[in-house]
Amino acid sequence: MDFLRSVDPETALIIDQELNRLETTIDLIASENYTWPAVLEASGSILTNKYAEGYPGKRYYGGCVYIDEVENLAKQRCAQLFNAEHVNVQPHSGSQANMGVYFAALKPGDTILGMDLAAGGHLTHGYPVNFSGTFYTRVNYGVNRDTECLDYDEIQKLAEQHKPKMIVCGASAYSQIIDFKKFAEIAASIDAFLLADIAHIAGPIAAKLHPSPIEHADFVSSTTHKTLRGPRGGLIMCKAPYAQQIDKAIMPGIQGGPLMQQIGAKAVAFAYALKPDFIEYQKQILENANTMAEAFIALGYRIVSGSTKNHLMVIDLRSQNCTGKEVEELLGTIGISANRNCIPFDPQKPFVTSGIRLGTPAITTRGFKKQETETVVQIIHEAIQHKNDPHYLTKLGQQVHDLCAQFPIYPELVQ
Repeated sequence: MDFLRSVDPETALIIDQELNRLETTIDLIASENYTWPAVLEASGSILTNKYAEGYPGKRYYGGCVYIDEVENLAKQRCAQLFNAEHVNVQPHSGSQANMGVYFAALKPGDTILGMDLAAGGHLTHGYPVNFSGTFYTRVNYGVNRDTECLDYDEIQKLAEQHKPKMIVCGASAYSQIIDFKKFAEIAASIDAFLLADIAHIAGPIAAKLHPSPIEHADFVSSTTHKTLRGPRGGLIMCKAPYAQQIDKAIMPGIQGGPLMQQIGAKAVAFAYALKPDFIEYQKQILENANTMAEAFIALGYRIVSGSTKNHLMVIDLRSQNCTGKEVEELLGTIGISANRNCIPFDPQKPFVTSGIRLGTPAITTRGFKKQETETVVQIIHEAIQHKNDPHYLTKLGQQVHDLCAQFPIYPELVQ
């Protein structure tokens, strides 16, 4: 930051303010995490200087000898981590990774069967205003109204009825185990491709704490920054026969030069994820999530689908006479970041919602365990109960601040 402060103090100040925000607030957004300092260093390294269109050994620019090495390193480590046959680490994001798979496997107008956003899916699984719902014919599956879990019999019926070219499984707000083998059987029964989007659960899968889709799916996409705790970015894994299609779809299909500093940072993150400590870290993420869910249930809240078996949960707030929007804004006033989220068959509009999504990757990175997680739940509950009492909310905000002070994130970066 020394160079930045002397050249552009305004931007440096904003970065300092963001660091202070991270250090003094609790992050419960399930899709966020705090990456390692070594990943930050790689992400801000001189690798950003190199234009490297193409792939290792087949670049359109000279001077890529070390660029090739770092990309190959990232690919090799990712393949080892997930036992993948082929890896592409160039996607700029999870959405770009999904787009790359679509471009490789489909033609415009082909039908895709993906999870409905309101049931816990993602924009890129066929949402109308997203590219996935614009370029392709979309059919959505949801969850069972009674169990709020995936209904594989219903998914089978939809597949037989609509004959999609590709089925997409994976979610951004689903707290149960996904049966990838069952999805593969459904896809095989209609001769469809299967894409497993593991953006949220890549960490538990890498740690072998959640079933892996690698042996079942034709394509697997992910982000690298959620439970994997790496830099912001995406990746695609696939079976060997589809390797050339995937690589062509990413470059020159939808991207040009890769972000080599991010690929270097991905290599660092994969190195961390291959260490034994990473398994213990993932176990703690899941333990904290289970602790959180049980604590909310004990206080009278309803968890969508009744429990969590991964890193996140959606809380139904109707019993508290609150909307997701209200609680998101309320928690923001006391230093807790969360995001509103639809519950299945939500009567509220998507911008308002009846629920809130909470996740434990970031607090686990911070060092929170059972006691701290239960404290966070109690603070959230008290904030909701005293939402109209500014004095009480100020006290809760101080509790949040004091708790954060006990568990610094980047002490080596704080001035």
